[in-house]
Amino acid sequence: MRLTLEEVASDLDQPVAITHAGDGSGELYIVERTGRILVMSSDGTIAPDPLLDVSDRVDTQGERGLHYVAFHPDFASNGRFFVHYSSPDTVSYIVEYRREGEGTVARDSGRTLLRLEKTYWNHNGGWLGFGPDGYLYIALGDGGGDTPGDPFGNGQKRSELFGSILRVDVEGGDPYAIPPDNPYEEQGDGNARAEIWAYGLRNPWRASFDRATGDLWIGDVGQDTSEEVDVIPAGEAGLNFGWSDVEGFDCHNRPDCDPTRYVAPLVTYGTDEQGCAVTGGYVYRGSAYPLLTGGYLFSDYCSGTIWGFDAQATMDAGEADLQRVGDTDLFIVSFGEDEAGELFVVDLGGTIQRITAAAR
Repeated sequence: MRLTLEEVASDLDQPVAITHAGDGSGELYIVERTGRILVMSSDGTIAPDPLLDVSDRVDTQGERGLHYVAFHPDFASNGRFFVHYSSPDTVSYIVEYRREGEGTVARDSGRTLLRLEKTYWNHNGGWLGFGPDGYLYIALGDGGGDTPGDPFGNGQKRSELFGSILRVDVEGGDPYAIPPDNPYEEQGDGNARAEIWAYGLRNPWRASFDRATGDLWIGDVGQDTSEEVDVIPAGEAGLNFGWSDVEGFDCHNRPDCDPTRYVAPLVTYGTDEQGCAVTGGYVYRGSAYPLLTGGYLFSDYCSGTIWGFDAQATMDAGEADLQRVGDTDLFIVSFGEDEAGELFVVDLGGTIQRITAAAR
């Protein structure tokens, strides 16, 4: 099987994500790193007014910028959506907005859920999304730093939110509540943050839920040796993926570590050998290309290669039969899914491409 790409939008300003609102409109939302969220109709027309413009609050140096948008499951009736961005002063924000009517949402109308001060400009994570359980999941990097990485040991600190997947309830609390089945909610451990759902991640830039199973697939960008794809099976809490004690399958900051203590990645490939930064993708659940059904697709920002493997078979076996299904000259920074489950590729160079598939 080989993938082909069909351009659906161009001349964008550093696009980093595309997603839908689940409201039946057929509209797609394109996130530009420079601070705008554009609205694209089903025929590819981009509305003159963005949904949101926070370009005066973000900085695009290094890994900073507007990273992602997630829409509330009841967006059609309540207009609520959530953004993840990093500011010029190296602070990461998770902010809630509410759309009322048409046109641009006022940038000053947001409510801050999280404000995370960082020492370094990199490893912000970037993704957030609602799970099948209705809770908001937030992917945060370890806070940054140089080789050998994670200088503060945040990946293994449950007292810090960095290097984790968070899970919060945006329906209650101020500004949110903690779901009662979060793993550290009832342990009485004063050093563990109750928001944490999983930890031990370096820079989970892109993740996605399998809409058929609820499994959470994560592309975790590597440091010196290994890019990796991890998975959190639906409902499994408290998983520790090992960073920065381990990178990939091997010890990293602790040469005497025991890698078997940690949850191993399903896929790794060599940093600087087959790419430089993994771009996590999606398990295909659309209907247009049955050849892709149940396959997880992902890429690398530097190589532009698209790989795929059978998601369920890989989870059962604990390792992937990795297939190279596409070669591009794009800077693939994200994948996206429309309401019907069809997939898109986001090229930081300025285009959005729809994925199509054909047998060899």
